[in-house]
Amino acid sequence: MTTLRPLFGGALSAVIPYNVTDISELREIPDNQEVFAHPHTDQSLIVELLEYQGQVADQDAARYHFEDIAGSNKAQEPGAFDVSNVAALPKAEVSLSECSSAWMLKGTQCVSKFNEEARNTVSIHLGLLRLPQFSTDILITFNDPQSISPDSSSASAALTHREPWTVDDFRRTLLSLTLHDPGLFG
Repeated sequence: MTTLRPLFGGALSAVIPYNVTDISELREIPDNQEVFAHPHTDQSLIVELLEYQGQVADQDAARYHFEDIAGSNKAQEPGAFDVSNVAALPKAEVSLSECSSAWMLKGTQCVSKFNEEARNTVSIHLGLLRLPQFSTDILITFNDPQSISPDSSSASAALTHREPWTVDDFRRTLLSLTLHDPGLFG
C-alpha cells in the first residue's frame, strides 16, 4: 500500500511507501531534503533539491551525483563504489512534466554509519529529474543495505527484514513526483 504524500510543505508530492518514519520528526534535516526511513530495515528514501549542474551533460549527471554521495559517505577509495546501470526514463512515464530529462542509476557503495569502522554494502538506486529552468536537479535516492557488518550499529536491523521496500516502490516514488508550486525554487 502507498500514499500520495506532500513534500516540501506541499510544493511537491509523490507516492511514498505507507510504512515510513519521517526522519525530520526525529532530528534536524537540511531544508533541501525530505528523508524517510523504513521502520524495520535500514532502508531509506531521500528526496533532495540540489543545484542544477549545468556543466554536466544529462547522460553523466546521475553518475556525477552518485559520486558526490560516495564522497559524502566516505566511500571514495577504489572499489568502494560501483555503478552498474544508468538509463534514461521515457518522459511519458514521468509525472513531473517540467523536467527536461529523467534518469535512473543503480550502484553500490561500501559505507559506514556514524563514522564507525564497520562497513556496510548498500545498493543505491538513484533517480534524477533535471529542471534547468529552475536551476535545480531533484534527486531521489533509495538506500537498500545488502550486507551489514556484525560490528555496525545497523546489525540489529539486518535481522528484521519485515516487508522491505522494493525497487518498484522506489520507481513509483520517482515516477509519481509532481510539482504543485514552482515558488519552491525561489
